[in-house]
Amino acid sequence: MDLARTEVSRAAARRRGNAARLGLMAVPVAFFAVFFAYPVTAIVARGLKADGVWHLGRIGDVLAQSDVRQVLWFTTWQAVVSTALTLLVALPGAYVFARFEFPGKQVLRAVVTVPFVLPTVVVGTAFMALVGRGGLLDDLWGVRLDTTVWAILLAHVFFNYAVVVRTVGGLWSQLDPRQEEAARMLGASRFAAWRAVTLPALAPAVAAAALMVFLFTFTSFGVVQILGGPAFSTLEVEIYRQTSEIFDLSTAAVLTMIQFVAVGAILALHAWTVRRRETALRLVDASVTARRPRGAGQWTLLGGVVATVAVLLLLPLGVLVQRSFGTAGLGYYRALAEDDGGVFLAAPIEAVGNSLRYAVAATVIAVLIGGLAAVALTRRDAGRLVRGFDALLMLPLGVSAVTVGFGFLIALDEPPLDLRASWILVPLAQALVGVPFVVRTMLPVLRAVDARLREAAAVLGASPWRAWREVDLPMVRRALLVAAGFAFAVSLGEFGATVFIARPENPTLPVAVARLLGRPGDLNYGQAMALSTILMIVCAVALLVLERLRTDRTGEF
Repeated sequence: MDLARTEVSRAAARRRGNAARLGLMAVPVAFFAVFFAYPVTAIVARGLKADGVWHLGRIGDVLAQSDVRQVLWFTTWQAVVSTALTLLVALPGAYVFARFEFPGKQVLRAVVTVPFVLPTVVVGTAFMALVGRGGLLDDLWGVRLDTTVWAILLAHVFFNYAVVVRTVGGLWSQLDPRQEEAARMLGASRFAAWRAVTLPALAPAVAAAALMVFLFTFTSFGVVQILGGPAFSTLEVEIYRQTSEIFDLSTAAVLTMIQFVAVGAILALHAWTVRRRETALRLVDASVTARRPRGAGQWTLLGGVVATVAVLLLLPLGVLVQRSFGTAGLGYYRALAEDDGGVFLAAPIEAVGNSLRYAVAATVIAVLIGGLAAVALTRRDAGRLVRGFDALLMLPLGVSAVTVGFGFLIALDEPPLDLRASWILVPLAQALVGVPFVVRTMLPVLRAVDARLREAAAVLGASPWRAWREVDLPMVRRALLVAAGFAFAVSLGEFGATVFIARPENPTLPVAVARLLGRPGDLNYGQAMALSTILMIVCAVALLVLERLRTDRTGEF
C-alpha cells in the first residue's frame, strides 16, 4: 500500500513538473515572438506587401536576376569549401586533444577556442593586417590576398577551427579505445580498425560539426564585408547592401526568406545528427583515454598541430597586435581618446564602455531567457512541441542579423513597443544571439541531473521552484557561469544587428572598428587595429575564465 501511494505521489510530481516546464516555456516563447519573429516578419512584409496585397511574384523576379543567382552560388560554394577545409585542418587537432596528454594542453585548448569567441569584425581585421594592404605579406613579399576568396576561406577556417576540435574531440575523448584495440587484435590494420570502429562512432559528431561550420560560413557577414570588398558577397552581405545602401526592401525580403529556408533545413539536419550522437555508443570517462604521445609519429602529429595553431590562429592575432602599435608606439591608442569630430560623436575609446555595458545587460537577458528554456527542455522524451521549441531557439544563429536589426527599427516604433530611442534595443538584439549558447551549455548538465531527486523533493512537499533551487541549482551553478561567459563574449562581438541600431553617439566596439576601417588614412587604420586588439583581449580574458570554470559535463557551444 505504501509503495502504491509512493508511486502515485511520484506520478503526480512528474505531472506537476511537466506542467511547470511548459509554463516556463511561455517567457522564452513570448521573448522570441516579440523580438525575433515579429521584426523578421515585419521587414519581410514591408518588402513583399503593398496596399494590403502580397506580391509573391516578386520572389521569381528576384531569383531571375543574374547578380542574385551569383550571390546564391558564391554563398553556397564558399560555405562548402570552407567547411571541407576546416574539417581537413581541424580533425587532426581533435584527435590530439582527445587522445594525447601533454604539458600546456589546457592553455593550448584556450588558445584554440579564442578565435571562435572573437567578433567576426576582429577576425576580418586580423586577416586584413596579415594579407591586406600594408599587411605582413604585402610588406615582406608584395603579396595581397584581401579581396580574394582565399582570404575569406582562411578566415573562416580560423574562426571555425574550434567548432570541430571541441565538438568532435569532445566525443572522441570519450570513445572507449579498447574497441579499436580489439579489432587490431583480430588482425585489422590500424587504418582498417579506425575506419570500421571509430569512424562510424564519430560520424554523428563530425556531421554535427560540419553542419555548424556550414551554418556559420553560409551566413557569414563581418568577414566577407571586410575581406571580400565589392567582388564577393554572401546572402547576409547582400541583404545588408540591399537594405542600407540601395534601399531595395523587396529584394532584401526575398533574400531573407531564402536564407531562412536554408537555415531551417540546416538546423533540422543538425538536430537529427545531435540525437544520433547522444545515443551512438557507450562512453567512458575522458580522463582515462588520454596519454602521452608515443613514438616519432605521434610526436610529429602533435608538433604539426601545434605548428598549425601557431601559423593559422596565433599569427593573424599577433600581426593584429603589432599593427596596432605600428611605427607610432602607443600613438594609435592615444588617438582613441580624442574626439575627431568626424565619424564619431564621441571619442572612439568610449565604445569600450558602451560595449561592456550592453554586453552585461544582454548577458542578464540571455541567461534569464536561455535558463528558463533549458529547464523547459530538460526531459529527453519531450514531445514534438518541445523539440520544435528547441529548434526555434537556434534560429537566431542563422537568420540574418541584418534583417533582425533593421526589423527592430521598423517594427518596434509604436507604443507600447516604441524602443527606437531606447538603449535597451542593443542588448535585446545581442541577447537573441546569446540565448542559443546558454541553452546548449546548460541543457546537457540539466539532463544529467537524476530526475528521481526532483521527484523525491516534490514527494516531500517541495514546490517546483524550491525543488529546482535546492536540487538542480547546486549542480548546474558552474554551467550557469560558463553560459553567462559565452553570452557575454558573443554579445561583445555582435555586429550584424548592432550596426543598424547602435546610436552614433554610443557605438559598440565592432561598429566602431567597422567605421574606422571604412575611412581612408593610416590613423583610422591604426585606430581600428587598436580597438580590435582591445576587443580581442577582453574576449580572451572572458574565455580564460570560462576554461577555469569548464567541466567535462558542460556543453561545448
